[in-house]
Amino acid sequence: MSSSLIQLLVLAGIAIFLILRLKSVLGTREGFEKPPLSPDQAPARRARPDLEVIEGGPDRDITDHVEDGSDSAKALAAMKMAEPGFNVSEFLGGARQAYEMILVAFERGDISEIRGFLDADVAEAFDAVIADRQAQGLTIQSEIVGVRDVELKEAEFDRTTKVAEVTVAFLAELTSAVRNAEGEIVEGDPNAIIRQRDVWTFSRTMGSDDPNWQLIATGG
Repeated sequence: MSSSLIQLLVLAGIAIFLILRLKSVLGTREGFEKPPLSPDQAPARRARPDLEVIEGGPDRDITDHVEDGSDSAKALAAMKMAEPGFNVSEFLGGARQAYEMILVAFERGDISEIRGFLDADVAEAFDAVIADRQAQGLTIQSEIVGVRDVELKEAEFDRTTKVAEVTVAFLAELTSAVRNAEGEIVEGDPNAIIRQRDVWTFSRTMGSDDPNWQLIATGG
């Protein structure tokens, strides 16, 4: 038997073996097969419960910060209707940054760069305190270690004027020391971390071209 004939027999045997293996794995199709269904004939696929979307459910951007159905929740919802791009979580992130920036400027005694974020009455009150410190020759050495908590306390919205007011509570950790004209520490400790709580109220006309909120009230 020639070598070429032997090679053909070997290849044929391998082919038969592979066909038998494929049939055992994939199975065979025998008899009548139904034609594939068109998209409009295909049965509806049941949605997975974990992927189901509930229409008209609570707005988590609101209920994550205030109680669902509360006056504050209704006010925040009205703000979103007046300005669809408004986001509560993003607002609180901006409020944190504004708090740090305003507090640092006030402690340093120069609010010129942040005056645009202050209501006229608040700016006047800040100016008076800064002027009084300067008259006494006092300076404040202060550094914010971090803002540990930002909590939305209350929200109000006037649907007629579209003026929104949001009250936010801050918990900050900082160092603070007051020095006299000679540089001596008369109050505080620059190496001691203290906790400071502040409650600030911000206001803005929703839907206006100016994106900045103004600080209209401060408290502890």
